[in-house]
Amino acid sequence: MKLIMSMGVVLWAPLLVFLYLVLKIAYETLTCYLLTPIRIKNIMARQGVHGPKPRFLIGNLIDVASLVSKSTSFDMPSIDHDIVPRLLPHLVLWSKIYGKRFIYWNGTEPRMCLTETDLIKELLVKHSTSSGKSWLQQQGCKHFIGRGLLMANGDDWHHQRHIVAPAFMRDKLKSYAGYMVECTKEMIRSMEKEVAMGREEFEIGDYMAQLTADIISRTEFDSSYEKGKQIFHLLTVLQQLCAQASRHLCLPGSRFLPSKYNREIKSLKMEVERLLMEIIQSRTDCVEIGRSSSYGNDLLGMLLNEMQKKRGENGFSLNLQVIMDECKTFFFAGHETTALLLTWTIMLLASNPSWQDKVREEVRLVCNGGSPSVEHLSKLSLLNMVINESLRLYPPASVLPRMAFEDIKLGDLLIPKGLSIWIPVLAIHHSEDIWGKDVNEFNPNRFASRSFSQARHFMPFAAGPRNCVGQSFALMEAKIILAMLISKFKFIISDSYRHAPVIVLTIKPKYGVQVCLKPLEE
Repeated sequence: MKLIMSMGVVLWAPLLVFLYLVLKIAYETLTCYLLTPIRIKNIMARQGVHGPKPRFLIGNLIDVASLVSKSTSFDMPSIDHDIVPRLLPHLVLWSKIYGKRFIYWNGTEPRMCLTETDLIKELLVKHSTSSGKSWLQQQGCKHFIGRGLLMANGDDWHHQRHIVAPAFMRDKLKSYAGYMVECTKEMIRSMEKEVAMGREEFEIGDYMAQLTADIISRTEFDSSYEKGKQIFHLLTVLQQLCAQASRHLCLPGSRFLPSKYNREIKSLKMEVERLLMEIIQSRTDCVEIGRSSSYGNDLLGMLLNEMQKKRGENGFSLNLQVIMDECKTFFFAGHETTALLLTWTIMLLASNPSWQDKVREEVRLVCNGGSPSVEHLSKLSLLNMVINESLRLYPPASVLPRMAFEDIKLGDLLIPKGLSIWIPVLAIHHSEDIWGKDVNEFNPNRFASRSFSQARHFMPFAAGPRNCVGQSFALMEAKIILAMLISKFKFIISDSYRHAPVIVLTIKPKYGVQVCLKPLEE
Protein backbone atom coordinates (compact mmCIF):
# COMPACT_ATOMS: atom_id res chain seq x y z
CA MET A 1 0.00 0.00 0.00
CA LYS A 2 2.81 2.39 0.94
CA LEU A 3 4.55 1.54 -2.32
CA ILE A 4 1.41 2.41 -4.32
CA MET A 5 1.04 5.71 -2.45
CA SER A 6 4.69 6.65 -2.97
CA MET A 7 4.36 5.83 -6.69
CA GLY A 8 1.28 8.05 -6.82
CA VAL A 9 3.20 10.94 -5.25
CA VAL A 10 6.03 10.44 -7.74
CA LEU A 11 3.55 10.53 -10.65
CA TRP A 12 1.56 13.52 -9.36
CA ALA A 13 4.53 15.70 -8.36
CA PRO A 14 5.73 16.51 -11.92
CA LEU A 15 2.12 17.14 -13.01
CA LEU A 16 1.54 19.57 -10.13
CA VAL A 17 4.80 21.40 -10.94
CA PHE A 18 3.77 21.58 -14.61
CA LEU A 19 0.29 22.92 -13.70
CA TYR A 20 1.86 25.48 -11.36
CA LEU A 21 4.19 26.72 -14.12
CA VAL A 22 1.32 26.89 -16.65
CA LEU A 23 -0.85 28.86 -14.20
CA LYS A 24 2.05 31.18 -13.33
CA ILE A 25 2.80 31.91 -17.00
CA ALA A 26 -0.92 32.41 -17.70
CA TYR A 27 -1.25 34.84 -14.77
CA GLU A 28 1.87 36.82 -15.75
CA THR A 29 0.68 37.01 -19.37
CA LEU A 30 -2.79 38.11 -18.26
CA THR A 31 -1.26 40.71 -15.94
CA CYS A 32 1.08 42.03 -18.62
CA TYR A 33 -1.41 42.17 -21.49
CA LEU A 34 -4.67 42.99 -19.71
CA LEU A 35 -4.69 43.72 -15.98
CA THR A 36 -1.75 46.17 -15.84
CA PRO A 37 -2.88 48.17 -18.93
CA ILE A 38 -6.42 48.46 -17.48
CA ARG A 39 -5.02 49.57 -14.10
CA ILE A 40 -2.82 52.24 -15.75
CA LYS A 41 -5.66 53.44 -17.97
CA ASN A 42 -7.99 53.87 -14.98
CA ILE A 43 -5.37 55.68 -12.86
CA MET A 44 -4.63 58.18 -15.64
CA ALA A 45 -8.33 58.63 -16.51
CA ARG A 46 -9.02 59.68 -12.91
CA GLN A 47 -6.38 62.40 -13.42
CA GLY A 48 -8.03 63.63 -16.60
CA VAL A 49 -5.55 62.05 -19.01
CA HIS A 50 -7.31 60.29 -21.88
CA GLY A 51 -6.51 59.22 -25.41
CA PRO A 52 -7.67 57.30 -28.48
CA LYS A 53 -9.46 54.01 -27.84
CA PRO A 54 -7.04 51.08 -28.20
CA ARG A 55 -7.79 47.85 -30.06
CA PHE A 56 -7.30 44.57 -28.22
CA LEU A 57 -3.60 43.56 -28.17
CA ILE A 58 -2.56 45.91 -31.00
CA GLY A 59 -3.53 49.17 -29.27
CA ASN A 60 -3.17 52.16 -31.63
CA LEU A 61 -0.44 50.65 -33.83
CA ILE A 62 -2.67 50.64 -36.93
CA ASP A 63 -3.77 54.23 -36.32
CA VAL A 64 -0.19 55.50 -35.99
CA ALA A 65 1.02 53.49 -39.00
CA SER A 66 -1.87 54.77 -41.14
CA LEU A 67 -1.34 58.43 -40.18
CA VAL A 68 2.44 58.29 -40.72
CA SER A 69 2.08 56.41 -44.01
CA LYS A 70 -0.31 59.05 -45.29
CA SER A 71 1.76 62.05 -44.14
CA THR A 72 5.04 60.71 -45.58
CA SER A 73 3.58 59.37 -48.86
CA PHE A 74 4.53 62.57 -50.66
CA ASP A 75 7.57 64.85 -50.71
CA MET A 76 7.43 68.31 -49.19
CA PRO A 77 6.87 70.90 -51.97
CA SER A 78 9.89 72.98 -50.90
CA ILE A 79 12.59 73.06 -48.23
CA ASP A 80 10.14 73.66 -45.43
CA HIS A 81 11.21 72.94 -41.85
CA ASP A 82 7.67 72.53 -40.51
CA ILE A 83 8.12 68.75 -40.27
CA VAL A 84 6.16 67.85 -37.11
CA PRO A 85 2.84 67.23 -38.97
CA ARG A 86 4.77 65.02 -41.39
CA LEU A 87 6.72 62.91 -38.90
CA LEU A 88 4.44 62.96 -35.83
CA PRO A 89 0.93 63.31 -37.31
CA HIS A 90 -0.63 61.24 -34.51
CA LEU A 91 0.77 63.65 -31.93
CA VAL A 92 -0.66 66.66 -33.80
CA LEU A 93 -4.08 65.00 -34.17
CA TRP A 94 -4.44 63.59 -30.65
CA SER A 95 -3.09 66.66 -28.85
CA LYS A 96 -5.84 68.71 -30.55
CA ILE A 97 -8.49 66.24 -29.38
CA TYR A 98 -7.23 65.25 -25.91
CA GLY A 99 -4.89 68.09 -24.93
CA LYS A 100 -1.15 68.30 -24.31
CA ARG A 101 -1.23 65.19 -22.12
CA PHE A 102 -2.71 62.09 -23.71
CA ILE A 103 -2.21 58.32 -23.70
CA TYR A 104 -1.91 56.08 -26.72
CA TRP A 105 -1.07 52.38 -26.93
CA ASN A 106 1.80 50.64 -28.65
CA GLY A 107 0.32 47.15 -28.57
CA THR A 108 -0.38 46.70 -24.85
CA GLU A 109 2.24 49.23 -23.73
CA PRO A 110 0.61 52.51 -22.64
CA ARG A 111 2.52 55.64 -23.62
CA MET A 112 1.80 59.11 -22.29
CA CYS A 113 2.88 62.04 -24.42
CA LEU A 114 4.45 64.77 -22.27
CA THR A 115 5.47 68.18 -23.66
CA GLU A 116 5.65 70.26 -20.46
CA THR A 117 9.37 70.96 -20.15
CA ASP A 118 9.34 71.59 -16.38
CA LEU A 119 7.89 68.11 -15.81
CA ILE A 120 10.26 66.64 -18.41
CA LYS A 121 13.32 68.04 -16.63
CA GLU A 122 11.97 66.74 -13.31
CA LEU A 123 11.56 63.27 -14.81
CA LEU A 124 15.00 63.20 -16.46
CA VAL A 125 16.90 64.66 -13.50
CA LYS A 126 15.04 63.63 -10.34
CA HIS A 127 13.73 60.24 -11.47
CA SER A 128 16.63 59.07 -13.65
CA THR A 129 17.09 55.85 -11.64
CA SER A 130 13.40 54.99 -11.26
CA SER A 131 12.73 55.23 -15.00
CA GLY A 132 14.43 53.91 -18.12
CA LYS A 133 13.99 51.81 -21.24
CA SER A 134 10.98 49.51 -21.43
CA TRP A 135 11.04 45.77 -22.13
CA LEU A 136 9.48 46.46 -25.53
CA GLN A 137 12.27 48.87 -26.48
CA GLN A 138 14.93 46.47 -25.28
CA GLN A 139 13.41 43.63 -27.30
CA GLY A 140 13.30 45.83 -30.39
CA CYS A 141 17.04 46.52 -30.12
CA LYS A 142 18.10 43.16 -28.68
CA HIS A 143 19.81 41.94 -31.85
CA PHE A 144 20.95 45.41 -32.88
CA ILE A 145 22.76 47.00 -29.93
CA GLY A 146 21.80 44.55 -27.18
CA ARG A 147 22.00 45.77 -23.59
CA GLY A 148 24.70 48.39 -24.08
CA LEU A 149 24.57 51.76 -22.31
CA LEU A 150 21.72 53.03 -24.50
CA MET A 151 19.38 50.22 -23.41
CA ALA A 152 20.67 49.47 -19.90
CA ASN A 153 18.70 50.32 -16.75
CA GLY A 154 19.34 50.70 -13.01
CA ASP A 155 22.64 49.43 -11.61
CA ASP A 156 23.71 48.01 -14.98
CA TRP A 157 23.38 51.45 -16.53
CA HIS A 158 25.24 53.10 -13.63
CA HIS A 159 28.20 50.69 -13.88
CA GLN A 160 28.39 50.88 -17.68
CA ARG A 161 28.25 54.68 -17.63
CA HIS A 162 31.04 54.79 -15.04
CA ILE A 163 33.21 52.52 -17.19
CA VAL A 164 32.76 54.27 -20.57
CA ALA A 165 32.72 57.89 -19.32
CA PRO A 166 36.56 58.19 -19.20
CA ALA A 167 36.64 57.57 -22.98
CA PHE A 168 34.89 60.91 -23.45
CA MET A 169 36.79 63.07 -20.95
CA ARG A 170 38.43 66.24 -22.28
CA ASP A 171 42.00 64.89 -22.43
CA LYS A 172 40.86 61.75 -24.24
CA LEU A 173 38.77 63.78 -26.69
CA LYS A 174 41.85 65.81 -27.62
CA SER A 175 43.59 62.60 -28.69
CA TYR A 176 40.71 61.79 -31.05
CA ALA A 177 40.97 65.14 -32.88
CA GLY A 178 43.95 63.92 -34.95
CA TYR A 179 41.92 60.95 -36.28
CA MET A 180 39.07 63.30 -37.18
CA VAL A 181 41.32 65.70 -39.10
CA GLU A 182 43.17 62.94 -40.98
CA CYS A 183 39.98 61.09 -41.98
CA THR A 184 38.40 64.35 -43.17
CA LYS A 185 41.50 65.22 -45.20
CA GLU A 186 41.30 61.84 -46.95
CA MET A 187 37.63 62.43 -47.80
CA ILE A 188 38.31 65.97 -49.07
CA ARG A 189 41.14 64.70 -51.31
CA SER A 190 38.76 62.11 -52.75
CA MET A 191 36.10 64.78 -53.37
CA GLU A 192 38.61 67.12 -55.00
CA LYS A 193 39.69 64.35 -57.41
CA GLU A 194 36.07 63.72 -58.38
CA VAL A 195 35.42 67.44 -58.89
CA ALA A 196 38.56 67.67 -61.06
CA MET A 197 37.13 64.87 -63.21
CA GLY A 198 33.98 66.92 -63.82
CA ARG A 199 31.65 65.77 -61.04
CA GLU A 200 29.55 68.49 -59.44
CA GLU A 201 26.72 66.81 -57.55
CA PHE A 202 27.34 64.73 -54.41
CA GLU A 203 24.92 62.83 -52.18
CA ILE A 204 26.47 64.30 -49.08
CA GLY A 205 24.73 61.93 -46.66
CA ASP A 206 26.64 58.92 -48.00
CA TYR A 207 29.94 60.73 -47.63
CA MET A 208 29.16 61.86 -44.08
CA ALA A 209 28.06 58.35 -43.05
CA GLN A 210 31.26 56.84 -44.44
CA LEU A 211 33.45 59.53 -42.89
CA THR A 212 31.95 59.23 -39.40
CA ALA A 213 32.12 55.42 -39.67
CA ASP A 214 35.83 55.72 -40.53
CA ILE A 215 36.40 57.98 -37.52
CA ILE A 216 34.53 55.79 -35.03
CA SER A 217 36.28 52.70 -36.46
CA ARG A 218 39.65 54.24 -35.64
CA THR A 219 38.72 55.64 -32.23
CA GLU A 220 36.92 52.47 -31.20
CA PHE A 221 39.07 49.77 -32.82
CA ASP A 222 42.25 51.60 -33.92
CA SER A 223 44.39 48.98 -35.70
CA SER A 224 41.33 46.81 -36.47
CA TYR A 225 39.94 49.61 -38.63
CA GLU A 226 39.05 47.47 -41.68
CA LYS A 227 36.97 45.04 -39.60
CA GLY A 228 35.29 48.11 -38.09
CA LYS A 229 34.12 49.13 -41.56
CA GLN A 230 32.60 45.68 -42.08
CA ILE A 231 30.79 45.97 -38.74
CA PHE A 232 29.47 49.40 -39.78
CA HIS A 233 27.88 47.94 -42.91
CA LEU A 234 26.24 45.05 -41.04
CA LEU A 235 24.90 47.33 -38.28
CA THR A 236 23.36 49.62 -40.91
CA VAL A 237 21.36 46.68 -42.28
CA LEU A 238 20.42 45.58 -38.74
CA GLN A 239 19.18 49.11 -37.97
CA GLN A 240 16.80 49.02 -40.95
CA LEU A 241 15.42 45.62 -39.89
CA CYS A 242 14.93 46.75 -36.28
CA ALA A 243 13.15 49.89 -37.50
CA GLN A 244 10.71 47.65 -39.41
CA ALA A 245 10.13 45.53 -36.29
CA SER A 246 9.39 48.58 -34.13
CA ARG A 247 6.31 49.30 -36.24
CA HIS A 248 4.79 45.86 -35.62
CA LEU A 249 3.25 44.09 -32.65
CA CYS A 250 5.65 42.08 -30.48
CA LEU A 251 3.81 39.00 -29.19
CA PRO A 252 5.28 36.71 -26.49
CA GLY A 253 7.58 34.12 -28.05
CA SER A 254 7.36 35.63 -31.56
CA ARG A 255 11.14 36.16 -31.62
CA PHE A 256 11.63 32.37 -31.43
CA LEU A 257 9.59 31.67 -34.58
CA PRO A 258 11.72 30.54 -37.56
CA SER A 259 10.48 33.38 -39.78
CA LYS A 260 12.58 34.88 -42.59
CA TYR A 261 12.94 38.10 -40.57
CA ASN A 262 14.12 36.30 -37.42
CA ARG A 263 16.59 34.16 -39.38
CA GLU A 264 18.02 37.17 -41.22
CA ILE A 265 18.40 39.36 -38.14
CA LYS A 266 20.00 36.59 -36.08
CA SER A 267 22.40 35.78 -38.91
CA LEU A 268 23.50 39.43 -39.12
CA LYS A 269 23.88 39.64 -35.35
CA MET A 270 26.05 36.51 -35.29
CA GLU A 271 28.27 37.91 -38.06
CA VAL A 272 28.73 41.24 -36.23
CA GLU A 273 29.62 39.43 -33.01
CA ARG A 274 31.98 37.08 -34.84
CA LEU A 275 33.93 40.06 -36.19
CA LEU A 276 33.94 41.71 -32.75
CA MET A 277 35.18 38.51 -31.11
CA GLU A 278 38.04 38.28 -33.63
CA ILE A 279 39.14 41.80 -32.66
CA ILE A 280 38.75 41.08 -28.93
CA GLN A 281 40.57 37.74 -29.18
CA SER A 282 43.55 39.32 -30.94
CA ARG A 283 43.82 41.87 -28.11
CA THR A 284 43.57 39.28 -25.31
CA ASP A 285 46.09 36.98 -27.07
CA CYS A 286 48.65 39.79 -27.23
CA VAL A 287 48.32 40.44 -23.49
CA GLU A 288 48.37 36.74 -22.53
CA ILE A 289 51.56 35.96 -24.47
CA GLY A 290 53.23 39.10 -23.14
CA ARG A 291 53.44 40.96 -26.45
CA SER A 292 51.54 43.85 -24.89
CA SER A 293 50.99 45.05 -21.32
CA SER A 294 47.53 46.52 -22.01
CA TYR A 295 44.59 45.99 -24.33
CA GLY A 296 45.06 49.37 -26.07
CA ASN A 297 44.08 53.01 -25.63
CA ASP A 298 41.00 53.00 -27.85
CA LEU A 299 37.46 52.45 -26.54
CA LEU A 300 37.64 48.67 -26.90
CA GLY A 301 40.97 48.60 -25.06
CA MET A 302 39.53 50.66 -22.21
CA LEU A 303 36.57 48.30 -21.88
CA LEU A 304 38.82 45.21 -21.81
CA ASN A 305 41.11 46.82 -19.23
CA GLU A 306 38.09 47.68 -17.07
CA MET A 307 36.78 44.11 -17.40
CA GLN A 308 39.98 42.83 -15.83
CA LYS A 309 40.11 45.48 -13.10
CA LYS A 310 36.45 45.47 -12.08
CA ARG A 311 35.41 41.90 -12.64
CA GLY A 312 32.57 41.18 -10.25
CA GLU A 313 32.71 44.56 -8.51
CA ASN A 314 29.43 45.27 -6.69
CA GLY A 315 27.91 42.24 -8.34
CA PHE A 316 28.36 43.66 -11.84
CA SER A 317 30.23 41.55 -14.35
CA LEU A 318 31.55 43.24 -17.48
CA ASN A 319 31.59 40.11 -19.61
CA LEU A 320 32.39 39.77 -23.30
CA GLN A 321 28.73 40.03 -24.32
CA VAL A 322 28.41 43.37 -22.51
CA ILE A 323 31.61 44.59 -24.20
CA MET A 324 30.28 43.58 -27.63
CA ASP A 325 26.95 45.31 -26.91
CA GLU A 326 28.84 48.42 -25.79
CA CYS A 327 30.92 48.42 -28.98
CA LYS A 328 27.79 48.07 -31.11
CA THR A 329 26.05 50.86 -29.17
CA PHE A 330 28.89 53.33 -29.61
CA PHE A 331 29.46 52.32 -33.20
CA PHE A 332 25.82 53.08 -33.99
CA ALA A 333 25.50 56.22 -31.85
CA GLY A 334 29.03 57.40 -32.67
CA HIS A 335 28.56 57.53 -36.41
CA GLU A 336 24.79 57.80 -36.90
CA THR A 337 24.15 60.90 -34.77
CA THR A 338 27.05 62.91 -36.19
CA ALA A 339 26.48 61.80 -39.79
CA LEU A 340 22.88 63.01 -39.68
CA LEU A 341 23.86 66.24 -37.92
CA LEU A 342 26.43 66.92 -40.66
CA THR A 343 24.03 66.00 -43.46
CA TRP A 344 21.21 68.25 -42.25
CA THR A 345 23.63 71.10 -41.43
CA ILE A 346 25.16 71.03 -44.92
CA MET A 347 21.65 71.06 -46.39
CA LEU A 348 20.78 74.11 -44.26
CA LEU A 349 24.01 75.94 -45.18
CA ALA A 350 23.59 75.09 -48.87
CA SER A 351 20.08 76.58 -48.84
CA ASN A 352 21.17 79.61 -46.76
CA PRO A 353 24.26 81.00 -48.56
CA SER A 354 24.53 84.14 -46.41
CA TRP A 355 25.07 82.03 -43.29
CA GLN A 356 27.47 79.80 -45.20
CA ASP A 357 29.59 82.86 -46.07
CA LYS A 358 29.55 84.08 -42.44
CA VAL A 359 30.72 80.71 -41.11
CA ARG A 360 33.41 80.38 -43.80
CA GLU A 361 34.83 83.81 -42.93
CA GLU A 362 34.83 82.93 -39.21
CA VAL A 363 36.71 79.68 -39.90
CA ARG A 364 39.25 81.57 -42.06
CA LEU A 365 39.94 84.10 -39.31
CA VAL A 366 40.13 81.57 -36.47
CA CYS A 367 42.05 78.77 -38.21
CA ASN A 368 44.14 81.06 -40.44
CA GLY A 369 43.96 78.67 -43.39
CA GLY A 370 45.08 75.62 -41.42
CA SER A 371 43.27 72.57 -40.04
CA PRO A 372 41.11 73.25 -36.97
CA SER A 373 42.56 72.25 -33.60
CA VAL A 374 40.73 71.58 -30.34
CA GLU A 375 41.76 75.05 -29.16
CA HIS A 376 40.11 76.66 -32.21
CA LEU A 377 36.71 75.08 -31.69
CA SER A 378 35.54 77.22 -28.76
CA LYS A 379 36.21 80.33 -30.88
CA LEU A 380 33.93 79.19 -33.73
CA SER A 381 30.81 80.74 -32.20
CA LEU A 382 28.88 81.20 -35.47
CA LEU A 383 29.51 77.57 -36.44
CA ASN A 384 28.32 76.50 -33.00
CA MET A 385 25.11 78.54 -33.44
CA VAL A 386 24.49 76.92 -36.84
CA ILE A 387 25.01 73.42 -35.40
CA ASN A 388 22.59 74.14 -32.53
CA GLU A 389 19.95 75.43 -34.95
CA SER A 390 20.41 72.30 -37.08
CA LEU A 391 19.94 70.13 -33.95
CA ARG A 392 16.82 72.10 -33.07
CA LEU A 393 15.20 71.75 -36.49
CA TYR A 394 16.37 68.17 -37.15
CA PRO A 395 17.24 66.45 -33.82
CA PRO A 396 18.64 62.94 -34.39
CA ALA A 397 15.82 61.36 -32.35
CA SER A 398 12.21 62.56 -32.68
CA VAL A 399 11.15 61.20 -29.27
CA LEU A 400 12.78 60.42 -25.94
CA PRO A 401 11.15 57.48 -24.11
CA ARG A 402 11.21 56.63 -20.40
CA MET A 403 9.22 53.93 -18.58
CA ALA A 404 8.35 54.30 -14.87
CA PHE A 405 9.73 51.33 -12.88
CA GLU A 406 7.83 52.45 -9.78
CA ASP A 407 5.02 54.88 -8.98
CA ILE A 408 6.34 58.42 -9.54
CA LYS A 409 4.97 61.79 -8.45
CA LEU A 410 5.59 64.22 -11.31
CA GLY A 411 4.23 67.70 -10.64
CA ASP A 412 0.48 67.27 -10.25
CA LEU A 413 0.57 63.81 -11.86
CA LEU A 414 0.90 60.36 -10.34
CA ILE A 415 2.74 58.25 -12.90
CA PRO A 416 1.94 54.56 -12.21
CA LYS A 417 4.53 51.84 -12.52
CA GLY A 418 4.57 50.46 -16.08
CA LEU A 419 3.56 53.67 -17.86
CA SER A 420 5.94 54.80 -20.60
CA ILE A 421 6.42 58.55 -20.96
CA TRP A 422 7.22 59.67 -24.49
CA ILE A 423 8.84 63.08 -24.80
CA PRO A 424 8.37 64.40 -28.37
CA VAL A 425 11.69 66.27 -28.69
CA LEU A 426 10.90 67.23 -32.29
CA ALA A 427 7.57 68.83 -31.33
CA ILE A 428 9.15 70.71 -28.41
CA HIS A 429 11.92 72.02 -30.68
CA HIS A 430 9.23 73.23 -33.12
CA SER A 431 6.85 74.78 -30.58
CA GLU A 432 5.82 78.32 -31.52
CA ASP A 433 4.99 79.03 -27.85
CA ILE A 434 8.63 78.40 -26.93
CA TRP A 435 10.63 79.58 -29.94
CA GLY A 436 8.42 82.30 -31.44
CA LYS A 437 6.71 82.85 -34.77
CA ASP A 438 9.88 82.05 -36.75
CA VAL A 439 10.04 78.58 -35.16
CA ASN A 440 10.13 76.80 -38.53
CA GLU A 441 12.77 79.10 -40.03
CA PHE A 442 16.53 78.62 -40.02
CA ASN A 443 17.70 81.33 -37.62
CA PRO A 444 20.97 80.53 -35.77
CA ASN A 445 20.84 83.97 -34.12
CA ARG A 446 18.42 82.54 -31.55
CA PHE A 447 21.47 80.77 -30.05
CA ALA A 448 23.64 83.91 -29.97
CA SER A 449 23.38 84.36 -26.20
CA ARG A 450 25.25 81.90 -23.99
CA SER A 451 22.29 81.92 -21.62
CA PHE A 452 19.60 81.87 -24.30
CA SER A 453 16.14 81.83 -22.75
CA GLN A 454 15.03 78.62 -24.47
CA ALA A 455 17.97 76.54 -23.13
CA ARG A 456 15.77 74.36 -20.92
CA HIS A 457 13.63 73.44 -23.95
CA PHE A 458 16.63 72.39 -26.07
CA MET A 459 17.40 68.68 -25.62
CA PRO A 460 18.95 67.08 -28.73
CA PHE A 461 21.12 64.86 -26.48
CA ALA A 462 18.50 64.34 -23.73
CA ALA A 463 19.13 65.80 -20.25
CA GLY A 464 19.94 64.80 -16.69
CA PRO A 465 22.26 61.96 -15.62
CA ARG A 466 21.18 59.81 -18.61
CA ASN A 467 22.13 62.41 -21.21
CA CYS A 468 24.27 61.29 -24.15
CA VAL A 469 27.74 60.42 -22.84
CA GLY A 470 29.23 61.01 -26.30
CA GLN A 471 27.73 64.43 -27.06
CA SER A 472 31.09 66.24 -26.65
CA PHE A 473 32.65 63.74 -29.06
CA ALA A 474 29.84 64.27 -31.59
CA LEU A 475 29.97 68.08 -31.40
CA MET A 476 33.77 68.20 -31.65
CA GLU A 477 33.67 65.88 -34.66
CA ALA A 478 30.93 67.92 -36.36
CA LYS A 479 32.80 71.22 -35.86
CA ILE A 480 36.09 69.84 -37.20
CA ILE A 481 34.48 68.28 -40.29
CA LEU A 482 32.30 71.30 -41.13
CA ALA A 483 35.17 73.75 -40.60
CA MET A 484 37.38 71.76 -42.98
CA LEU A 485 34.67 71.25 -45.62
CA ILE A 486 33.49 74.86 -45.65
CA SER A 487 37.12 76.01 -46.09
CA LYS A 488 37.46 73.96 -49.27
CA PHE A 489 34.04 74.04 -50.94
CA LYS A 490 31.02 76.20 -51.52
CA PHE A 491 27.78 74.21 -50.98
CA ILE A 492 24.88 74.74 -53.40
CA ILE A 493 21.66 72.79 -52.99
CA SER A 494 21.05 70.68 -56.10
CA ASP A 495 17.90 71.00 -58.21
CA SER A 496 17.50 67.22 -57.81
CA TYR A 497 17.19 67.45 -54.00
CA ARG A 498 13.78 66.29 -52.75
CA HIS A 499 12.95 67.39 -49.21
CA ALA A 500 11.36 64.36 -47.54
CA PRO A 501 12.44 63.71 -43.92
CA VAL A 502 11.45 60.29 -42.56
CA ILE A 503 11.99 58.43 -39.29
CA VAL A 504 14.06 55.21 -39.40
CA LEU A 505 14.80 55.13 -35.66
CA THR A 506 16.43 58.53 -36.34
CA ILE A 507 15.32 61.45 -38.57
CA LYS A 508 16.79 60.92 -42.04
CA PRO A 509 16.43 62.42 -45.53
CA LYS A 510 14.42 59.84 -47.51
CA TYR A 511 16.36 60.35 -50.75
CA GLY A 512 19.59 61.69 -49.29
CA VAL A 513 20.83 65.27 -49.64
CA GLN A 514 22.20 66.22 -53.05
CA VAL A 515 24.51 69.25 -53.10
CA CYS A 516 26.83 70.75 -55.71
CA LEU A 517 30.37 71.35 -54.47
CA LYS A 518 32.31 74.27 -55.92
CA PRO A 519 36.04 74.33 -55.00
CA LEU A 520 37.18 77.60 -53.46
CA GLU A 521 40.19 79.47 -54.78
CA GLU A 522 43.23 79.10 -52.53
